[in-house]
Amino acid sequence: MKAVFNHCNINVTNLEKSITFYQKALGLTVVREKEASDGSFKLVYLTDCEASFQLELTWLKDHPQAYELGENESHICFVVDDYEAYHQLHQDMGCICFENEAMGLYFIHDPDDYWLEIVPQK
Repeated sequence: MKAVFNHCNINVTNLEKSITFYQKALGLTVVREKEASDGSFKLVYLTDCEASFQLELTWLKDHPQAYELGENESHICFVVDDYEAYHQLHQDMGCICFENEAMGLYFIHDPDDYWLEIVPQK
């Protein structure tokens, strides 16, 4: 038996704002979309064009309020090829929310305050 990662889902309040953030901050691209026939939800899948793993953004029509993220201890990690350039980009975007220089990593947060860990390629 074998299980393979496929995707991770996060719910977002503003789909276009989230797509723009992930495109600009991490270079992700939209690979597919699915919309409910009644317009109640829309799914957008993003990829880095290298791994088979995808990020699924879910927008729900009847949920315009912010999502309760608890203590926000969960996160998605991205390995970047040019740590300094990404750090500067994220600093310019104002989305860095935590840095641990001793460990050589930092976190950014998306428009819905999901945390994303950024680590250098080894």
